Amino acid sequence: MSLVAVGTVAFDDIETPFYHAEKVVGGACTYISLAASYFVKPVRIVSVVGDDFPEETLDYMRGRGIDLQGLQIKPGEKSFFWAGRYDRDLNSRDTLDTQLNVLATFDPVLPEAYRTAEYLMLGNLTPAVQMRVLQQLKRRPKLVVLDTMNFWMDTALPDLRKVLKKIDVLTINDEEARQLSGEHSLVKAAQGIHKMGPKYLVIKKGEHGALLFNGKSVFFAPALPLTEVIDPTGAGDTFAGGFMGWMAKTGDLSFANMKRGVIYGSAMASFCVEKFSIERLKGLTPAMIRNRVQKFADLVHFQV
Repeated sequence: MSLVAVGTVAFDDIETPFYHAEKVVGGACTYISLAASYFVKPVRIVSVVGDDFPEETLDYMRGRGIDLQGLQIKPGEKSFFWAGRYDRDLNSRDTLDTQLNVLATFDPVLPEAYRTAEYLMLGNLTPAVQMRVLQQLKRRPKLVVLDTMNFWMDTALPDLRKVLKKIDVLTINDEEARQLSGEHSLVKAAQGIHKMGPKYLVIKKGEHGALLFNGKSVFFAPALPLTEVIDPTGAGDTFAGGFMGWMAKTGDLSFANMKRGVIYGSAMASFCVEKFSIERLKGLTPAMIRNRVQKFADLVHFQV
């Protein structure tokens, strides 16, 4: 199945109360594509980096079956960089530095092979860039998933509303769902967001799991209790990659299968947070992923 992922490939500088990782590999598209690569190949990415991005990471991505034709490499320029510091609970964080670098002038160009994508994951970027990707497609994908954030709700809401009309699934956190809808109740928030275009809504709640809405149907996926969380950065994007990878692998767009997709996405995210950067997403096996999914099933299984 043809899966295209759009987003950042970048560097992060991460501070937690317990650890500090300087200039490690990050970016939404990096996490999305690596997570999805455990379910479907090729994963085709659309992004931009400078010539400072490590070639060994690009080689690793190619080895995972990730197609880099859509990755622009700008000679003499620097890759996008973000630095943040997490609070002790690892749920909230402060941005310390943001350097757009090559992202400031990023104009996505889809190679010909990408323009008939069956599955499209629009990672967190400006709504205008997300729309330009959609406009280059020759046909509508079977499933379009979009991630966004409160910054775009504050600064580019009209553009965001236009993009929302063209997608199937929106993934945001609970605070963003409330802001976008103007409703405090997440049930009412979902109802309001459905009217904006998305048929499905995934509300990510971090260590408290995730909610999937489709009309009056609601599914809750718990978060897996872990012995130690090292770095939450990229967990939401890894979730999206696992979800999209599962959907593309199975080709089943039913609500029942989306529930499974949410669990597989949650399982991949639970791996991601166990180490800094993309390190925990390396070397996973199908058996490891199945065992992690089974832990989610065991967590909520009971008889009435």
